[in-house]
Amino acid sequence: MKQNFQSLKKQFKGEFHTDLLRKSIYATDASVYREIPEAVCYPKDDSDLQSLILFASENAISLIPRTAGTSLAGQCTGNGIVVDVSRYFTDVIKIDTNQNRVRVQPGVIRDDLNRKLLKHELFFGPNTSTSNRCMIGGMVGNNSSGTTSIKYGTTRDKVVSIKGFLSDGSLVEFGEISRKDFEAKMELSSLEGSVYRKIYEILNNPVNREEIQKQFPPRSLHRRNTGYALDELLYNEVFSEEDSKFNMCRLIAGSEGTLLFMTEIELQLDPLPPKFSAMIASHYPSINSCMLDVVPAMEHPLYTCEMMDKVILDCTKQNLKYRENRFFIQEDPEAILMLELRADSEVELQNMVSRLQETLKKSGLSYAAPVLYAEEIEMALDLRKAGLGLLGNIVGDKKAVACIEDTAVALPVLANYIEEFSEIMKKHDQKAVYYAHAGAGELHLRPILNLKKAEEVQLFRKITEDVAHLVKKYNGSLSGEHGDGRLRAEFIEKMIGSHNYSLLKDLKFTFDPKNIFNAGKIVNADAMDTFLRYTPDRKEPEIQTLMDFSDSEGILRLAEKCNGSGDCRKSVEAGGTMCPSYRATKDEKDTTRARANALREFLTNSDKPNKFDHQELKEVLDLCISCKGCKSECPSNVDMAALKAEFQHQYHQTHKPSLRDKTFANISAYNAKAAKIPKLSRFIFSNKLTSGVAKKVMGVAPERELPKVGKQTLAAYFKKHQELKVENPIKTVYLFNDEFTNYLDVSVGKDALQLLKKLNYQVEMIDHPESGRSFLSKGFLTEAKKLANQNIEIFKDLITSESPLIGIEPSAILSFRDEYLRLAEDRTAAENLAKNSFIIEEFLKMEISAGNISASQFTAKKAQIKIHAHCHQKALSNSSRTFDILNLPKNYKVTIIPSGCCGMAGSFGYEKEHYEISMRIGENSLFPAVRKAEKTTIISANGTSCRHQIFDGTGRKAQHPVSILRKAIL
Repeated sequence: MKQNFQSLKKQFKGEFHTDLLRKSIYATDASVYREIPEAVCYPKDDSDLQSLILFASENAISLIPRTAGTSLAGQCTGNGIVVDVSRYFTDVIKIDTNQNRVRVQPGVIRDDLNRKLLKHELFFGPNTSTSNRCMIGGMVGNNSSGTTSIKYGTTRDKVVSIKGFLSDGSLVEFGEISRKDFEAKMELSSLEGSVYRKIYEILNNPVNREEIQKQFPPRSLHRRNTGYALDELLYNEVFSEEDSKFNMCRLIAGSEGTLLFMTEIELQLDPLPPKFSAMIASHYPSINSCMLDVVPAMEHPLYTCEMMDKVILDCTKQNLKYRENRFFIQEDPEAILMLELRADSEVELQNMVSRLQETLKKSGLSYAAPVLYAEEIEMALDLRKAGLGLLGNIVGDKKAVACIEDTAVALPVLANYIEEFSEIMKKHDQKAVYYAHAGAGELHLRPILNLKKAEEVQLFRKITEDVAHLVKKYNGSLSGEHGDGRLRAEFIEKMIGSHNYSLLKDLKFTFDPKNIFNAGKIVNADAMDTFLRYTPDRKEPEIQTLMDFSDSEGILRLAEKCNGSGDCRKSVEAGGTMCPSYRATKDEKDTTRARANALREFLTNSDKPNKFDHQELKEVLDLCISCKGCKSECPSNVDMAALKAEFQHQYHQTHKPSLRDKTFANISAYNAKAAKIPKLSRFIFSNKLTSGVAKKVMGVAPERELPKVGKQTLAAYFKKHQELKVENPIKTVYLFNDEFTNYLDVSVGKDALQLLKKLNYQVEMIDHPESGRSFLSKGFLTEAKKLANQNIEIFKDLITSESPLIGIEPSAILSFRDEYLRLAEDRTAAENLAKNSFIIEEFLKMEISAGNISASQFTAKKAQIKIHAHCHQKALSNSSRTFDILNLPKNYKVTIIPSGCCGMAGSFGYEKEHYEISMRIGENSLFPAVRKAEKTTIISANGTSCRHQIFDGTGRKAQHPVSILRKAIL
């Protein structure tokens, strides 16, 4: 096969990979399954896809279509060729405002599409929890629904036409056709003609029609994805008395890439929803009381009727990003119903809210029902959307497992169904997770299982079997929107009967006689408990680390927290920071998910003495810039910065670090020496010839300007200026004189000292070692650990809530709140220090809130300020702290640039092989925003790397917030 792959690669325009790294990171999706594929490719155009199809047909190998890879039933896993169209098939081809339609390629992200449609006052309705990274191709493949299906229907309802390749490589387009056109299609001598003839043969048979109508879930249940949707093809002028036209797209939607390889999709759009909205968050003391309120609530014109249970809500308590979204939660509910209403006027909306409140009051089942408006609704919905990923936050090997998470039943029987479901869970000694689409009769119900144990894998099967029987009893659908894949496929025959199942197999054989399209999904699937992500009862490796990963029960389990939900694939326009390198390359290899997958694969399966000693791990982590975005934005809090630091340290045990890595790691020591001869060192780093030689020797990008030491250190300045002492201060603070401020950004340090003095704070600056940030960034953890513990020892008896430790450079001071907790020998002292260590903006904001600092102390002059916040601040603190302090002068107009990461990331952006990626990251959003700003606008950036990157990318000099305030103080 390798030789055949080489032949294919010669004619392939895109990328084609057979290396172990690529295959490993594509072995899983967001499901419990794992199967190493034969190859992974990124086709560039239709001709690449056609070549793949012909190759697969000739070589009897399966093609596994993939977009964002967020499938929960194993649809994107298999032993063939994974065909990832998310990289190049991303065009919005045409927007037709006359018919309210859009034609797209399958790799277009749902939310990105709606942003493009906004100016036309149109949108694509189906709205999954993964909408900021899921793609239209995947939504069609799964017939996705999401939170808005009760108003806008499923993806199937929106598909007008689909263009794609059949399994013989022929290009077809399916859409609405009349009976006459259908008959003409049957006359074709092509595979397309065979397909139409087979459809007619099946559906024109009255026995088949009767069996389909009898055994398939009822048409009234709009969330039904059991098998191929033959039932959807019955209701048209070809096969019934209805006057609607026949459309094969209703079959293709939900077929999981097993019948057709899609290249273009035409969608019906809806006008934007009404402008005014409100959400009632109804709180319940039990699951049952919550379920009983669904039917009366759905009598109102709801746009959303979503549910979250206590398990999900408890997960949000520890998540850095979502803690703030819990603002509306009262007491400790067992469940919450999120009921959204919309109207064209505020008066109409309030009337609708009052009527719904009256209904809820009449039922008497809820104990609280706060009403949310505007951005509060988005915060609440984000909390619900994060449910899937947040479940990965459960520490240990027990996880909320997808198996019966997609069942749907009719609303009138939902409460009874859930009651019986709960009895099944009790029988198996399970406390399940309940969340999602209550208004559509579909709850994502998940048992909590440890699939590393054979006995719980058996339970995984038994629970699924029991629930399948229950769903059949209530005439429901085992899959409402997540699809059958390899998880539920073996139960399709049970759900629709053997006769109907044979029709599905017959249909698949007609479309795909050589079984090359996503083999083993929907029909002829392997058993649901095979090809699992973990081998049951395997002895799990025990991996010793220098950093303390006990909060996740070890480094391997930290990597395993990634459940594949793919939040790290969201686009720049979606906001946030994660994941900067993926946003620049659009390569799955550069996602947090891929890195976690690779770590899990190699740390689990390596037979080397040093399990970290793999070039593949070095490669996959190379572009991780340790921004820490994943620490807060990943719902599972997969801390890739910590994982990378530990990997580098362990890799160094076998491979000596390079001269450049040693130099960058020890840069503070070199800066200390340079500071003793500031004139000479500044000349060497400024002179074109000498700096050029230094860059070449060190592998630094020639385009970069080397940082220069100050004319004196901040420590020297502080010792010489006794006038910085304050009489009767508000309080005393300790300034952490970080290595960047002390040697390079001395002027910023001076501004901080002078600002604090004028604000009547006594600043103490004592001798202490550097923060260790440069050692951490290069994986020199032995050295970083030594420095961390020295700093903890020095400050532990000095720092309290009344005399806090504050810092200027976020990456340095925030080490006390992050890495020091993993490196500390005295954990209690480290935790106490962490509670009282702040970036200077946080401290100033607290003092403003306490009434100790006021606008009257600052200028009344006008100024426009745009803020770029440091990534570590976004992850471990909040950009709003900088916004709040710069907004204090009454005529300062301040905005935060939604900029993600700047791309410099310490030494990363200086390294010649990373320069291009670094600048590409900056170009994603930061550089354009800075260039667009008026020349009189002040650009604020609190990170030293950020300020250098902004200058190198735009020529604009950014200022630290304290420098801006120091100039503004009266």
